[in-house]
Amino acid sequence: MHPSEQFRLERQARLESYASDGAFQTLSRDWLQASMQRQYVYNFDWMGRPIIQYPQDMVAMQELVWRVRPDLIIETGIAHGGSLVLSASLLALLDMSDAIEAGTTLDPRASRRKVLGVDIDIRAHNRAAIEAHPMASRIAMIQGSAVAPEVVHEVRDFAKGYQRVLVCLDSMHTHDHVLGELNAYAPLVTPGSYCVVFDTFVEDMPPKFFADRPWDVGNNPKTAVHQWLADHPEFEIDAEMEQRLQVTVAPHGFLRRKG
Repeated sequence: MHPSEQFRLERQARLESYASDGAFQTLSRDWLQASMQRQYVYNFDWMGRPIIQYPQDMVAMQELVWRVRPDLIIETGIAHGGSLVLSASLLALLDMSDAIEAGTTLDPRASRRKVLGVDIDIRAHNRAAIEAHPMASRIAMIQGSAVAPEVVHEVRDFAKGYQRVLVCLDSMHTHDHVLGELNAYAPLVTPGSYCVVFDTFVEDMPPKFFADRPWDVGNNPKTAVHQWLADHPEFEIDAEMEQRLQVTVAPHGFLRRKG
């Protein structure tokens, strides 16, 4: 057996064992809760911009982008812009890979690959920092509610002509809002790509864990995902990604479009 295949099989067996390892799952969930109480998720930057994500989920996004090779990533929720910069930098790496393989010169300004961010309130200082960032040529932004009809229309119009689309939902985390986002943007995901729904972990935290937020157990992204999936068999939960990460804010949130 080739060493690479042996390594792949060993990894597969290890991940499958995690699915039945209740103690490890509990430990991972307890650490997520303890770290969230301590605002651990706010500790990181990506290329100089604050990014409100766990390192594990950043790695997961790198794996998905390399696997899918999208030419458009749509993100709801911008905050400081770190996630937009992460996505843009991953698209830049795809362009570099394509150029090396083709033996051509890379011109970032000529790249068609883009990140489109949507947020109801793009604060002026964050917009200025994003627009001044080296990755700015790959980033476009729309201000407005992600579920407002005019914004949905603008996003869909922007997405026309792109061949591979990946979507990340990370704005308002109430059931109704996320359900509206799924209805609006998941249809833009191309077969084999993903709609990643962040903060589904709210359902697994104690009630009132987010006392100052409108979402809670029973009213959050995971409840929206489960309701939406019941009517959308063209999508499935990528359980292996969750098993691999263990510590993630997106359990049941890595949704793969079949095909």
